[in-house]
Order: sequence, then C-alpha cells, then structure tokens
Amino acid sequence: MARRRIHPLIQEGTVDYVTSTIHTPLDRERIIQAVLTLLQDEGLGSITMRKIADALDVKAASLYYHVKDKEQLQHLLAEQISSDIGLPDESLAWQDQLREWALQFRLVLHRYREATSIMSATMAGSPNRLAHIEFLYRLFAQSGFSDPHIPWFASMIKNYIYSFVDEENRLIERANSNDNKGQASETNASRIQALPAERYPHFVRLAHYTTAVNWDEEFLFGLKVLIDGFEAQRK
Repeated sequence: MARRRIHPLIQEGTVDYVTSTIHTPLDRERIIQAVLTLLQDEGLGSITMRKIADALDVKAASLYYHVKDKEQLQHLLAEQISSDIGLPDESLAWQDQLREWALQFRLVLHRYREATSIMSATMAGSPNRLAHIEFLYRLFAQSGFSDPHIPWFASMIKNYIYSFVDEENRLIERANSNDNKGQASETNASRIQALPAERYPHFVRLAHYTTAVNWDEEFLFGLKVLIDGFEAQRK
C-alpha cells in the first residue's frame, strides 16, 4: 500500500502565500467603507458596482448578495450619514435641543461628499434616519406644538439645513477653484460695485455683506429666525 504523503500546515517559504490568500469576509460594512472612499475620490455619479467590486478585490456578482442595486446603496449611505448625527441632551430646552441637533446635522453633512444629494434622493426608512424623525416629532409634540404643524416644522428645519449646506459647498468650491483664492470675495464685491447704482442701489450698497460671508454666523442666525418663528406658533 502506498504511503500517504503528509505535509505540514505551513511549509517554510510559504507564509507569504498563505497570508495573501486570507480575505476578510465580504459584508455590508466593508462595502459601505469602500463606497465612502470612492465617494470622496470620485463622486456619486462615477461609482459603479464594478468599481466597488474592484476596490474590494471581488467579483461584481458577489456584491449583489449584500446590495441589490445602486438605489439600495444610496439608502445604506444615507443610513451611515444619519448614524453619525448625535442626538442632544433631552434635559435642554427645546430650542437648545433643536439648535444642537441642527449644528450636528450640518457638521456631518460636510463630512461626506454629496451628502445632501444622497439624503434628498432617498426616503427615510432605516433605523437611524427614523430615529431623527422621531426625535423632531417628539421634541415638537412635548413642547406644546399642534400636531398638524409638527411634520411641517420638521420639514422646514431639515430643508433649511440641506439648502444651506448645498449653497455653502457650491460657493466654497467656486472660491477654491478661483486662481486668486484669497481675493475671490474682493473681486466679487468689485464686480457688484461696478454695476449702475441708480438701477441696483441696494444690491450695490450691500455688496460687502453679500460677498464677505461668515457661514457659521449666518447658519446660527437662520436657525434663530426659524426657532423664533416656531415659538410664535406654539399653542
């Protein structure tokens, strides 16, 4: 009878080969992290399932076991973004809770490229996104606001944050692409001031305030206007 050949589990000189063939199991967490890297580098429009598969060193077909399509992928990204937004201390006054939540929301939206587009393009249905809606509804309900108005107020604050961050990103990107970055606001102010003052008296007069933007101060001021308006509608 032929003698059975017995090999050691790891032979000398084969360690690199063995370790190189060990792969971390593919799961949604790995997929999302790969997509987030691609998102920062290329933007959402350039991401394809094949590019994700290449980044993970797997076949594209393997992804479909975890993610059905790009639409589901956007929902997963929106959930990831929502998971980074902290909820404020419930012992604070409702105005302070809303302000803290909005500041956190804006901060997180800046953390991810095209975050507002991802959030706006998807319906809320995942746990973290629903938790934020529940927070807003509970906050307004417990603070004495009328039930029919609560969804409106929640939508107003959300849309304010989205639109503010969108404009902020657009103008910052434009300024950064300018050849004379440090002179961008001065150049814009000069262009406005060169307009005929008799036709656009207020636009010309307010050129400095239009172009010298303090984003943090403006965001807080807009929040105050909204919160004061909400307060005026309380029962």
